[in-house]
Amino acid sequence: MAFAGEPKPDFSIKTKWLEASIFLDAKIKTDPALAANCLAEGKAWAAKNRADADKERKQDPDLFRNPWSYERKYETRSVIDGRYVSIIRADYEYTGGAHPNSASDTILWDKSAGKRISIRPFFTETADNGPTLKAMRQGVIASLTAEKKKRGAEGSDTSAIEAIEPKLLKIGPVALAPSTEKGKSSGLNFYYAPYAVGSYAEGEYVAFVPWEALQPYLTPEGTRIFGGARPKEYEDRPQ
Repeated sequence: MAFAGEPKPDFSIKTKWLEASIFLDAKIKTDPALAANCLAEGKAWAAKNRADADKERKQDPDLFRNPWSYERKYETRSVIDGRYVSIIRADYEYTGGAHPNSASDTILWDKSAGKRISIRPFFTETADNGPTLKAMRQGVIASLTAEKKKRGAEGSDTSAIEAIEPKLLKIGPVALAPSTEKGKSSGLNFYYAPYAVGSYAEGEYVAFVPWEALQPYLTPEGTRIFGGARPKEYEDRPQ
């Protein structure tokens, strides 16, 4: 049951051994096609977790002294040119372990086409190990290294950072970053959940790669939507 002031889930499942909730933010709900897309995905995710929990409960009822808890939130990160909507999909789950687990993924929605897309249309090439992805990886590593230094965690888990691959499906969840220039994107944000590039205690990392670092690889559409700088208020907090 939601407490006063807390948002009510847009979809939920509650049984004796499982609670699963899906939340869409207000901006997403203003676009019926986008809201329906996210909600359909969220419902399928909740249903799968319920089926998995049912199976586990039959095999080992002792695992369910407390209900397993799942939560998925869809939150708008940026809207670029009134067309490209970047969404952070944040998952939380607690199934009785030492601590809850969390993960982030991203969705890029093209309002004009009414569908999910990738960042490929903004770059002249996005081949695995190609120049564009190598430049992205270089920017990601520089950003993560600087952020680890700010957190006093430099030198830790360097192998995990070095293991980031210059491949679009391996480099990490990506979103268009906001900009000081209205309607533009200042570059790319890459999201790394706890454990991905550091210890659980370090929490989530967000790597920022400015558009200027990728300028040689932009298509005309990429040149059109990128510009400006990252707003100051986003420099010292997760994005």
